[in-house]
Amino acid sequence: MIPLIKSTFYKEDSTKKKLCQFIKSAEKLSIGEECKKFESSFGKYQGRRHCVFVNSGSSANLALIQALLNLGRLRRGDPVGFSALTWSTNVMPLIQLGLTPVPIDVELDTFNVSSRTLAAALKKQKIKALFLTNLLGFCDDIDVIAKECHLRDILFLEDNCESLGTVYQGNLLGNWGLASTFSFYVGHHMSTVEGGAVCTDSDALETMLQMVRAHGWDRNLTESKQLKIRLRHNVNSTFYSRYTFYDLGFNLRTTEIQGFLGNSQLDYLPTIVGKRQRNFFYLAKRIYAHSDRYYPIRFSHLDTVSNFAFPVICRTQKIRDDLVVRCDGKVEIRPIVGGDMTNQPFFHKYIGTDRWNDSNARLIHEQGLYFGNNPELTWAELKTLVTIFTKK
Repeated sequence: MIPLIKSTFYKEDSTKKKLCQFIKSAEKLSIGEECKKFESSFGKYQGRRHCVFVNSGSSANLALIQALLNLGRLRRGDPVGFSALTWSTNVMPLIQLGLTPVPIDVELDTFNVSSRTLAAALKKQKIKALFLTNLLGFCDDIDVIAKECHLRDILFLEDNCESLGTVYQGNLLGNWGLASTFSFYVGHHMSTVEGGAVCTDSDALETMLQMVRAHGWDRNLTESKQLKIRLRHNVNSTFYSRYTFYDLGFNLRTTEIQGFLGNSQLDYLPTIVGKRQRNFFYLAKRIYAHSDRYYPIRFSHLDTVSNFAFPVICRTQKIRDDLVVRCDGKVEIRPIVGGDMTNQPFFHKYIGTDRWNDSNARLIHEQGLYFGNNPELTWAELKTLVTIFTKK
């Protein structure tokens, strides 16, 4: 069986040994200097001024939306566009925090929202923000989308949990909007077992994210920021200042264990991205050539393809069903991410719509699947995958 993932993190044996030594020597394991170090290092890698480390990619999405509500950049009831083909926790915070989710269809050849599908959606519904998912290491014309959002005064946010390391027009994905979210869950490009982050260049957003992450208090802010917020709220007592809650928040904090893992794994990230791209190109050249069986996938516009998992969209449901049988016991496969979100029970329960039967997202939901692409795939496994997916 070729699994989706093979290890908890890259170079697992040596990383575990280092982790054991760190745990034995660490003075504390709650959020501290290792987490701060990772925030600084990951922000530099991504090319963003700020990084706020949280306990999952899903929490990163939740924290980002709550922070924007706290700042008044969004208000309850505001319509927010999202990629119809995505993961559940890209959409759920919108519902949970009282916003109105507006599904936007994707392109068949990139799995992602394009300026064309965005324009089509905007003809039907104005939106205050767009929470775009960069799915599976791909994107469409995100530069045009960013310009369109700027012209229309639409907040542009990126869920980049599946596209860490992909480069488009010289820029890393995750750097096109006001802020972007990342996941370091097992099986993602870089693992801290559980973990996530929000990156932004906005000082105000970073400050609010720090408070949203920890109960709405100011304990993780710099002294100058603490002084400013305490003066604003007339909190001048040391006794009360550490337990004053300035805005809505959660407990989304990380641990020093996650911070240590992040710092150790970040060194391997260029190698990980390179191997994922190598695997993808090898598979794509051979599998996508069978255009009679699979819809074509476009990726030549990307400078670097940091592929998350290898997707195929079958021409018919029968072809997909036959592949499911063929892979049984040999290759671990899954639907493409969470599929069409408008077809999920939670969406029907809280939004109550079923008007997307003819969408590309629905076709991908019904006729697509993916298998794992990880840096530990062997050449023998790559050849086996090609045989399974090209055999008549």
